[in-house]
Amino acid sequence: MTGMDSNDAPDLSRLRLDHPSEGIARITFSRPDRMNAADARFIADAKAALAEVDADTSIRVLVLTGEGRAFCAGLDLTGFGDEDLVDERGKVLRTMERQKEIADLVARVRALRVPVIAAVNGAVAGVGLSLLCASDVRYAVPQAVMAVGYIRAGFSACDMGLSWLLPRIIGAGRAQELMLTGRRFSAQEAHTFGLLAGVVDAEDLHDTVMATASQIMQNAPLSVEFTKEGLWKSLEIPSFEAAVEFENRQQLFTALLDDRAEATSSFLEKRTPKYHRR
Repeated sequence: MTGMDSNDAPDLSRLRLDHPSEGIARITFSRPDRMNAADARFIADAKAALAEVDADTSIRVLVLTGEGRAFCAGLDLTGFGDEDLVDERGKVLRTMERQKEIADLVARVRALRVPVIAAVNGAVAGVGLSLLCASDVRYAVPQAVMAVGYIRAGFSACDMGLSWLLPRIIGAGRAQELMLTGRRFSAQEAHTFGLLAGVVDAEDLHDTVMATASQIMQNAPLSVEFTKEGLWKSLEIPSFEAAVEFENRQQLFTALLDDRAEATSSFLEKRTPKYHRR
């Protein structure tokens, strides 16, 4: 599939999908008056945008960011916007359906074909933190403040995949402290914990993210996609031997690709590679 024409973009009301550079897509959460809090329309729009990105093989990297003062401040506690379904199906059933729908968004970010770079422009909490953790590379401005959020709203802190994602990124001990207290923590703390690749001034955030995306795109497309998949899968593989067997199969596949030969040739010839994802 070739690059998506702007006229073919999905009809979105809670976010924007654009292409700041060739091969790079960007999803901007766009409810600044609600600090980009998630409701039913937000979840549906985000899934539609992710589907567009996943299907477009000309896209090599996705950037997630927010408009205004927040990246995503969690669920919209003033109303999720599915009251008609609650009346139709009952509170218990609809609550479980809603839970699965929101958690599925986090799973889709994690499983996306291409690497996801989170450009955190402000506050992060709840499902916003889960989306941040499901991303592959994360940067934030110094003013960004983060919190688990769920537990402060009266729910379990184990929500939207966070109990699996956060300990694997920053370690179980630190995750326990953040999840049990629900306290706010700064971007600098998040960097120290290993959650962020860097803390970047707001005026430099876009350029930093684009530079990282460009570095990723210097590598062969399928090599990048396999590496993303392999890294996440290895977090679930119980033994070193099983992980090596999985790696061996990835290496066999990529070794036979045309782009692997192009990567080697361009490196030896000191020129920019020309990849064809084959």
